[in-house]
Amino acid sequence: QVQLVESGGGLVQTGDSLRLSCGASGRTSRAYAVGWFRQAPGLEREFVSAITWSGETTAYADSVKGRFTISRDNAKNTIYLQMNSRKPEDTAVYFCAAAVTVLLPRSGYEYRYWGQGTQVTVSS
Repeated sequence: QVQLVESGGGLVQTGDSLRLSCGASGRTSRAYAVGWFRQAPGLEREFVSAITWSGETTAYADSVKGRFTISRDNAKNTIYLQMNSRKPEDTAVYFCAAAVTVLLPRSGYEYRYWGQGTQVTVSS
């Protein structure tokens, strides 16, 4: 079992930056990829970004490429999502998820463990 807790959400202005954190606990000794997903009201959950266990490989949705950066500190069991140049359409509940794999899945169905989510609101 891996437990995940997101933090860092809040209200920001358009163009501002925000960093989300995802703290992992439990059986973190196994290699696991971590993904960030988001869900806006009335919309389906969508992939945002993911990072492999080693941190060497990352993936981003086209909508956030160049604005968001994912990173991880395995010594602290924490994964970060730095969000710059925020837009109102980035408003959503952001979830982190873990998949016990050395690959880099983009589908939420491949992630077994999920956090409760953190609300991010970008005002125009």
